[in-house]
Amino acid sequence: MKTVQRAFLGIFLAVSSASSSSQNSTITDLNVFGSGLEICSLNPLTGWFRDGYCRTDSGDHGVHVVCATMTKTFLTFTKNRGNDLSTRRGGFPGLNPGDRWCLCATRWREAMVANSAPLVVMKSTHEKTLQINSLQELMVNQVTTQHIMDIQKQEL
Repeated sequence: MKTVQRAFLGIFLAVSSASSSSQNSTITDLNVFGSGLEICSLNPLTGWFRDGYCRTDSGDHGVHVVCATMTKTFLTFTKNRGNDLSTRRGGFPGLNPGDRWCLCATRWREAMVANSAPLVVMKSTHEKTLQINSLQELMVNQVTTQHIMDIQKQEL
């Protein structure tokens, strides 16, 4: 029952946040393919606006627009760079391999260069990342069903 309540609360918060945060967004919400941006994650609830979408505005200096499926390799990489995403603290749940999260476009690029990039969920990744990362770079690291199965076997 507790899981159902959390899921309902997450959906409720995402819907109410999406209606108010859409007024705060200063850019068009399209994905890297130019179609409508899809939800990245409601559990854990992600996004600059905490509405499940990897959207941004002028206040988001990190440009949290890459929807990525976490891997053990990336979580270790980012922790070693001073951004521990795997430890629970305050209202932050801590992330695990397999969780989706909106990442800073530059952190994703840094991880890609170091061969530690997490898998990209293309339809949930905002077009603004194309100012930093190429479509080809993102596609090499996109999430497929086979990747998810491999993550479950190797890291979960």
